[in-house]
Amino acid sequence: MKTNLLSALITVAATIVLGAVAQAAGPTQPLVPVDKVFAPKGFDTNDDTQVIVSGYLPNLCYKAPRAEVSVSGQTVTITMRALLDDKMAFCPMMVVPYLEPVSLGVLDRGVYNVVVNQGSAWQQATSITVVESTSSAVDNFVYANMSHVEVIEGTRKVILKGFNPSDCFEFDRVDYVSNLVDTYSVLPVMRQIRATCPLKMVPFAIEADVPRLVAGDQVLLHVRSMNGKSVNTLFDNR
Repeated sequence: MKTNLLSALITVAATIVLGAVAQAAGPTQPLVPVDKVFAPKGFDTNDDTQVIVSGYLPNLCYKAPRAEVSVSGQTVTITMRALLDDKMAFCPMMVVPYLEPVSLGVLDRGVYNVVVNQGSAWQQATSITVVESTSSAVDNFVYANMSHVEVIEGTRKVILKGFNPSDCFEFDRVDYVSNLVDTYSVLPVMRQIRATCPLKMVPFAIEADVPRLVAGDQVLLHVRSMNGKSVNTLFDNR
């Protein structure tokens, strides 16, 4: 009798411990669906090269999509995952789209094959070209310090918004570079008007017209920013 009781107590204790370990282990990180990978044009050997991955989270138990990147020779492998809290009693069945810029790092000159979620039902692929830099600077121009892009519905206009860290720069022009497939690299070029640049946060709102450089119904606007990163949004190109 005592042996059976002791065995039962050990079983209960083991169950509690294993449950606590599972709880402490936290969320899992499964693959998430991918529907497209965009490859902007205009990166050189001084840039932090980026691609932008679009997809969706299947329900509200998925959080914080993130990329795992591996570069081997001329092949870039990206795995898109998200945190999944599978201990929630109820997961609202609402699909949440994501648009995630993925840093590939500073790459040598060449053409790179990019594969996302390789071997899965959501595998997507593209290629991106990196050219030789013509200067020692990270960017050939100083770009506006972007925070977000507003699309004016029913038009081909957008408003580029952000805060520049000094009033010694003013807006010059917006240049566009297309990959001729599905992406516009948008370059909000600034010019320096004074030699001294005191720290002074200056908000800006730049209205720009999106040209018709490709024929697709939906394109990516990849807006380069002062910090070497980018702000990205999808645009109705019809």
